[in-house]
Amino acid sequence: MFITQINQLTALQKIERAHVELMAHKDTMEYAGVIMVGNYAVDENIPTAKTDGVNCTYGKKFVEGMSESDLRGLIMHENLHKAFQHTFLWRHLYEQNHKAANYACDYVINLIIHDISKASEGFVTLPKGGLLDERFRDMDSQQVFDILMEEGGGEGGGSDDGEGESLDEHDWDSGEQLSDDDKEQAQKEIDQALRQGQILAGKMGGRLTREIGELLEPKVCWQDKLREYLSSLADGKDVSTWQRVNRRWLQHDMYMPSTLSETMGRIVIGVDTSGSIGGRELNEFLTEVKAICTNLQPELVDLLYWDTEVARHEVYGRDELGKLVDSTKPAGGGGTDAACIPAYIKERGIKPECAVVLTDGYVSSWGKWEHPVLWCIVNGSQGNAPVGQTIHVN
Repeated sequence: MFITQINQLTALQKIERAHVELMAHKDTMEYAGVIMVGNYAVDENIPTAKTDGVNCTYGKKFVEGMSESDLRGLIMHENLHKAFQHTFLWRHLYEQNHKAANYACDYVINLIIHDISKASEGFVTLPKGGLLDERFRDMDSQQVFDILMEEGGGEGGGSDDGEGESLDEHDWDSGEQLSDDDKEQAQKEIDQALRQGQILAGKMGGRLTREIGELLEPKVCWQDKLREYLSSLADGKDVSTWQRVNRRWLQHDMYMPSTLSETMGRIVIGVDTSGSIGGRELNEFLTEVKAICTNLQPELVDLLYWDTEVARHEVYGRDELGKLVDSTKPAGGGGTDAACIPAYIKERGIKPECAVVLTDGYVSSWGKWEHPVLWCIVNGSQGNAPVGQTIHVN
């Protein structure tokens, strides 16, 4: 009787039931908050499933033909895409190679589902055909993507289990149509949902995964230092803003506006692409740079990707800054010689007010600089650069 009743459920009812089960089970309740972010629907025209990073859509026939454990695995798959903010953070990979980007994201999250399956004794299972490869364990999507590109862009990728195909569609285009404000709000909601899920799991004796813990790990507040550095070099008229509270007055229990310059001149941003910089740090950096540029309104931004030489030079005018993160195409690979940046700047006759350089600090040469430079050293050497100012991003 009970089995018959389950079989009579519609696809939408099966999904609703699976949501409740996932949020209540000790091995998956950590994701309860993320599951509740956005909306979900069933569509007869979707062959499998898809997410735009906030909302999920499931194929009617696909759901109807699945076992309960596989359906839970599918739902976990979509919500892990949300948790890791794949459609927001890895857009530039998608623009380089659609298939490799899709596969890279799937390889990362399917290992998590595989681990949950073992811990839960099959309560959640990875549907047949899901990409799975142990050699990608502890890697992020950028690292997996780079390997796949070296091996042919995802063609012929192997797996330990399944048939080696993507489980779902990744709705990059719908995610791209979201405004910057909507993306920022979605990212905040997902971060809050993950934290709430961890609290719930902690109180209920649920399983806490290392991967989610790393996503929520507090970061050094280097962004404020970077903003202050660029603001101090701005040429424009100083104005007050309540968008960012002046921290100096907080100790006196007084809320005062910060001072920002309306405009600044040309800045150079040098991004180390030697292979030792992780994709997550790169995207966080570029997102923050876009926010800074929007506030300070530089006349021009020269974005340089470098290793032992400048591999790519992109120029963004004031009216193009909002598209920086989405349109940029990182390039490079090899050694790390920061001296190539000032040499390139001098050779091209670029006259910036300052430069900001992202690197892990393991460089063969720092170079000779003729203008202010701020080094953002990520997850690497704890020493300071011998020229300019240094902040460490952990």
